[in-house]
Amino acid sequence: MSQVKIYGISEQLMPVREQLSDLIHECIMDVLGLPAGKRAHRFFPMARENMFYPEGRTDAYTILEISMMAGRSVETRKRLVRTLFDRIEAQLGIAPNDLEICIEESPPCNWGFRGIHGDEAKLNYKISI
Repeated sequence: MSQVKIYGISEQLMPVREQLSDLIHECIMDVLGLPAGKRAHRFFPMARENMFYPEGRTDAYTILEISMMAGRSVETRKRLVRTLFDRIEAQLGIAPNDLEICIEESPPCNWGFRGIHGDEAKLNYKISI
């Protein structure tokens, strides 16, 4: 299980929203092994005056917050971050300097979906990879 929040300046984010969602989900499927039907993305387009970002970034500055059940190895999480940086730059032209990624994990028992706790769910993908 994962959920992704994507923040960026509206004029930059909205024209690439569908492509970015597809690309993020492809990376998650490839690295984490989630099925195609497990996409949960939310976009937060910001007015330029409401998006402050670090020096040296451009208006393409984008933040990805990925929430997922704990259990993936450090190597797997690092591979996801690297894959996102590489593919987003190659396919959408957003430079790694303009992309920040944060993976937040919580135990499966803290998740609830389909009326049950995450630690009770029978998943069709692995968490411990």
